[in-house]
Amino acid sequence: MDQLEHNSGLMAHSDLTISRVGSLTAIINRIEDAVETETAAIRTDMNFDLKASNARKSRCLYELNRAIKNITAEELVEEHKEGLLRLRGKLERNEAALLAHLSAVSEVANLMKNAIQHAETDGTYSAGEFGWAKS
Repeated sequence: MDQLEHNSGLMAHSDLTISRVGSLTAIINRIEDAVETETAAIRTDMNFDLKASNARKSRCLYELNRAIKNITAEELVEEHKEGLLRLRGKLERNEAALLAHLSAVSEVANLMKNAIQHAETDGTYSAGEFGWAKS
């Protein structure tokens, strides 16, 4: 192999690495955007579509998995440490918002369950009505 072929091979590999790094940066940015959007919406928009948001995050994770398939852990951390740390913080805030949302949904569901049970047990069919109640 002559020097020209050797150098062009190196450039192709270098260009591929730069392309993967740029692509990975774009994917990390899209994930951050999706997570930030979801976190803000969970806190403010009662009609926010969680299903659509989960689909968007799933697509981003699929892209991320494909992008890092041929990247070593060292390359990933070296080139993207700042972005990954930023993403981690946003994911932690998103998790807290999701847990608060789930807690609120659970509380509302329990209130509704108790209201339904109370409405169904208005005394019409209680044991006391039939003389079975123990004194």
